[in-house]
Amino acid sequence: MIDRETARRIRVVGLDVDGVLTDGGIYLGDVAGARHEFKRYDIQDGLGIYFMRSAGLIPIIVTGRVSVSVELRARELGIEHVAQDAEAQKLAGLRRILDMLGEDMDSVAYIGDDFPDLAILRRVALPVAVGNAVPEIRAACRLHLARSGGRGAVREFAELLLRARGDWESVVERYVSERSVDRAEVMRS
Repeated sequence: MIDRETARRIRVVGLDVDGVLTDGGIYLGDVAGARHEFKRYDIQDGLGIYFMRSAGLIPIIVTGRVSVSVELRARELGIEHVAQDAEAQKLAGLRRILDMLGEDMDSVAYIGDDFPDLAILRRVALPVAVGNAVPEIRAACRLHLARSGGRGAVREFAELLLRARGDWESVVERYVSERSVDRAEVMRS
């Protein structure tokens, strides 16, 4: 569980990709000599990210792979800050983003699953492990999610964080009311 004080301190939510936003699987292919990489993302995680953004939180992506798929998904979700590093220097990527935002590690929650995330998880205010995280990552984290990466873990976290902050009901109601307008009826008025 997340205590209200910690939840209120969080302003940035860092997300790993492979094993957190995805199930960790990578589809690689070759089309006419060009390499293509595909990843599967969970739609409920996307809505959780939308809810966090709606509550004023800043979601960011920090990943140890470079992929066009990540750029596309970030753009689709309105995530402006993405650090992709083929050498998996994630901590340096996170620090660059935090410097741009004028934030520090005490305002960050980070969701991870495997060893490349450990350096970050040891430093942030709220280290979070997805359900499929390796034992060493689980040991380093204060919050353990039930859901696995790519299977709703980010959505689970969003709800836990927003409930602890007292924002969940208002964010959900705003989302539902924005989508409850009958456009045909508005046009007739």
